[in-house]
Amino acid sequence: MDNVIDLRSDTVTRPTEPMRAAMARADLGDDVFGDDPTVNAFQERAADLLGFPAALFVSSGTQSNLCALLSHCGRGDEYIAMWEAHLYTHEGGGAAVLGGIQPQPLPDRGDGTLDPADIEAAVKPDDPHYARTRLLCLENTFSGRVIAREQLQAATGVARKHALATHLDGARLFNAAVAGGGDPYSGARQIAEQFDSVSVCFSKGLGAPVGSLLFGSREFIGRARRWRKALGGGMRQAGVLAAAASYALDHHVERLTEDHANAALFAEALADVPGLEVGAARTNMVFARPVAGVTPPDLVERLAARGVLCTGGRPEFRFVFHLDVSRGDAERAASVVRETLAGTR
Repeated sequence: MDNVIDLRSDTVTRPTEPMRAAMARADLGDDVFGDDPTVNAFQERAADLLGFPAALFVSSGTQSNLCALLSHCGRGDEYIAMWEAHLYTHEGGGAAVLGGIQPQPLPDRGDGTLDPADIEAAVKPDDPHYARTRLLCLENTFSGRVIAREQLQAATGVARKHALATHLDGARLFNAAVAGGGDPYSGARQIAEQFDSVSVCFSKGLGAPVGSLLFGSREFIGRARRWRKALGGGMRQAGVLAAAASYALDHHVERLTEDHANAALFAEALADVPGLEVGAARTNMVFARPVAGVTPPDLVERLAARGVLCTGGRPEFRFVFHLDVSRGDAERAASVVRETLAGTR
């Protein structure tokens, strides 16, 4: 079908023509030997930007988070995370499967944040009956919702009190920074500086085809590099991919405001639709919940048949806006949702 509007995720973006040109002219080496100049320059520049001594280019956010968990924790150690955290629920249990690391999931407060008192209570005593609590993992954003810096500080403060390391799954860190207003690069650094390690994805809203960066101390990144190799993540002429991510860092950060604006437009256009409860736009995401009586099981398929792709349906639908979705696309998608729901009642 022509003119499909793909709102399933911001991972579906295609490289822009200028990004493809940057990839084509990338200076290359062998990154396993550490001599790919484009990878090295990208890692160094991005680390300096976020205020870390070092960074490591990896294939995905899942690999980045896993390298972080394996580098912070040993077998029999434990990490604390929200029970809906991506690295706990959606990454194949890699830390437990490959590292013998025990997760300690905690319920959130309904907004993607952990209660500092719950974190405190979850830290295990120094007793051979218990796993050794080593790490606190947080997210920003969570389901598109920006976690306030004060809430992150409260949680990481508990971690420091108990000498725990801290890791931020900052897959959409720059979405959070842009939403905060001001210079997004400074904003991203202010969020990241609260953590010992941070993962940032470049293949979501920033529009690169592949790649994430893991940030931390030089010693930590040295350990992570070994784990990346053990996980099969050593890439050779990876500068082709790093060039795309580097282009995204230069050209696709500030434009995230367009995605946020299109999400808000979409949410507002559906605010009065009977049979649908639409939440306010959360950065570049909109969540909608059908009410009783208008929840056909094939609603996602009905929308897809009319050229609008989304995810969910039980109980929520998720619509994600990105650089391949224009303002006109957002308006047309809202019209299709309205018309499709009207036809199901």
